[in-house]
Amino acid sequence: MELLKVIDREWFKQRLTGVVLCVMIAFAVLSARLFYLQVVEGSHFRRLSQYNSIRIHDIAPLRGLIYDRNGSLMAENRPSFNLSIIPRDAAPLEKTIEKLSVYIDVPKEDLMALVYKKKSKRLSFRPVLLKPDISRNALAAIEAHRFELPGVVVAIKPIRHYLQHEYAAHLLGYLGEINLKELKSGRYPECKSGDLVGKFGLEKACEPLLRGKMGGKQVEVNARGQVVRVLNTVDSITGVNINLTIDNKLQKKAVELLKGFAGAVAVLDTSNGGILALVSSPSFDPNSFVSGLTHAQWRELDSNPQMPMQNKSVQGLYPPASTYKIVTAIAGLEKGAIDEHTVFHCSGSHKFGNRVYRCWKRTGHGKVNVVAALAQSCDVFFYQVGQKLGVDILAEYARACGLGSATGINLDNEPQGLIPTALWKKRRVGIPWQRGETLSVAIGQGYNLVTPLQMAVLVSAVGNRGTLYRPRIIKNIISADGTVIDGNNNSVDNITHKAIIEEFAKFGQIEIIGKLPGSSRTLELVRKGLWEVVNGRRGTARTVKIKGIEVSGKTGTAQVFSRKKNTPSDRRDKKRQPMHLRDHAWFVAYAPSDAPRIAVSVIVEHGEHGSSTAAPIAREMIKCYLGEEIAASAVNGP
Repeated sequence: MELLKVIDREWFKQRLTGVVLCVMIAFAVLSARLFYLQVVEGSHFRRLSQYNSIRIHDIAPLRGLIYDRNGSLMAENRPSFNLSIIPRDAAPLEKTIEKLSVYIDVPKEDLMALVYKKKSKRLSFRPVLLKPDISRNALAAIEAHRFELPGVVVAIKPIRHYLQHEYAAHLLGYLGEINLKELKSGRYPECKSGDLVGKFGLEKACEPLLRGKMGGKQVEVNARGQVVRVLNTVDSITGVNINLTIDNKLQKKAVELLKGFAGAVAVLDTSNGGILALVSSPSFDPNSFVSGLTHAQWRELDSNPQMPMQNKSVQGLYPPASTYKIVTAIAGLEKGAIDEHTVFHCSGSHKFGNRVYRCWKRTGHGKVNVVAALAQSCDVFFYQVGQKLGVDILAEYARACGLGSATGINLDNEPQGLIPTALWKKRRVGIPWQRGETLSVAIGQGYNLVTPLQMAVLVSAVGNRGTLYRPRIIKNIISADGTVIDGNNNSVDNITHKAIIEEFAKFGQIEIIGKLPGSSRTLELVRKGLWEVVNGRRGTARTVKIKGIEVSGKTGTAQVFSRKKNTPSDRRDKKRQPMHLRDHAWFVAYAPSDAPRIAVSVIVEHGEHGSSTAAPIAREMIKCYLGEEIAASAVNGP
């Protein structure tokens, strides 16, 4: 019996020891877990706890406004209502999404796909954008059923609105959601996924000026994610306003005149390079990009053979045709190949080697000097000038006239154009330059390629007697503190915002980029020839005459593909030719002739003749801008 008692005590002690050991192990595990949660992961769970009650809401800045030279508003901001959901607060999530889909007329599956796509990349208490810029009707439905939609948030955010719609689309550009490549580039340090940034045109070029600085507010929320109170606010900083050199009335006029055509118009102030109008046709509505294009809408724009997404005035490359004869005339006069008394006979053709090069006028122009050759656009005269000079000298003078290099306007993807040389052809094609090719180059055909803006800069320089200005879009900018910065004062020194200074240096200052490579006598002869184009008895653009305003200019007809010129069969073929194979029509001009204020460059794709298609557009542009002088002339008489 005594032995049994001993055995029982030992057994009980063993059991007690085991129980105590288990309890100690349990406490050790619990203590370790508490240590891990409170010490190792303490900061993480502290942050989650804070976000359960305190959250940061962004305050988007107002984007800077854009005005024309006369203070007419071109780009403003309007309120948009962005619909988001906070997954953590939206329980039960699927039921909430199902109700929401009815109110905004979006399939439940599409909304769930958005939530699950972004849920892995975001904490569950961060809002997921479901639909930007919802309609007023959708907003009213959501507000009416607010208590049925936990976790649903409607944020008011300023969004861009372009008052001119398609009238200034290529100039102003548009906004779009920032992509991953842009985020990683470092050029948008304050932006995050979902933000809108400039994607094209002036909006992209002046992004640092226009964007402003993001603000924020610290808010306390309840268990349903609803804001209880605002704890702290940091105001956003509005972007810089910009006044353009553009004349809104002239811009609209150019769009109306180009309606139904593919082409471009560039208009400059001859005294400082300020751009008065810059139009590419066909155009698009930039507001559709801000709201978001559908795939079908984008495909329609992208596949359009007339390329509405290309800024033809800056990016379009075309053979300059007879407008290039300005360069050939300057080169010939300066190099002594011709002078004001040199006369060549035009019989309608010029034989060089074993080939006959024809003039546009089949019966010929007879005896012509340089002034008459410019006025009548005589090909034979300039064939012979080009033959005397050679391609490399022509290229030298063309580059000195601003062709073959970007103008420096700093809009998207401005090309240099192409001014060929013998070396260029050898490297590019692998065969030597043929002397006969120089004849084509001398009249602006062959490999020559220029942009409408380059030709506007050139004709502007001829008009102002030799000064090549960098085209500029900005007249002045107004900083956040109300300081006006323009090219005529030193107020830029008082601005501390580095981006403003840098962007102003690029866009706001008047800059001379060169001088035409011709003496005053050479330029006067060329100017006389361009005056004769419009005002002479045999000029090619006599229909451009404006009562009270003398206009000087040059027509051009650029071949789209090579053919024998002015043969009877060729003239018959032209009438049956498909539109896309017809010649491009050029006209460049300045006015008034003696003291120019405006220079115009017009190209109409497949317009065939500069005198009949492009020149009337330039005429109306000049009338629109110089209307007061015309009115005064009408009152006082010729």
